[in-house]
Amino acid sequence: MLFVHYPKCTTCQKAKAWLDRRGLSCECRDIKAQNPTQAELRAWHAKSGLPLKRLFNTSGLQYKALELKDKLPTMSEEEQFALLASDGMLVRRPVLVGEDFAFFGFKEADWAARLEKK
Repeated sequence: MLFVHYPKCTTCQKAKAWLDRRGLSCECRDIKAQNPTQAELRAWHAKSGLPLKRLFNTSGLQYKALELKDKLPTMSEEEQFALLASDGMLVRRPVLVGEDFAFFGFKEADWAARLEKK
């Protein structure tokens, strides 16, 4: 699995601790140091089953500074993926990617339902 996170984010820290307590190993990647590419984001989006707007970190400073709440509805999918790939801090985190799934954000119940049955 791939765990994409921002090390200073408390939610990411909680998610990593949750994985560690369960002995679930994963490759870790700092989202600020290495932005996800458009190709990665497209693949993860397809695996997540989420609407594209749910991939955005709506709590982030960058999201607010760019006034994306008002702009996203009029942006094309291509523009949204390009924007997400331009700055990892715009992406909802943590991101946990497996062979056939991708989670954006840490919802313990969802992660547990998927990962603890294996």
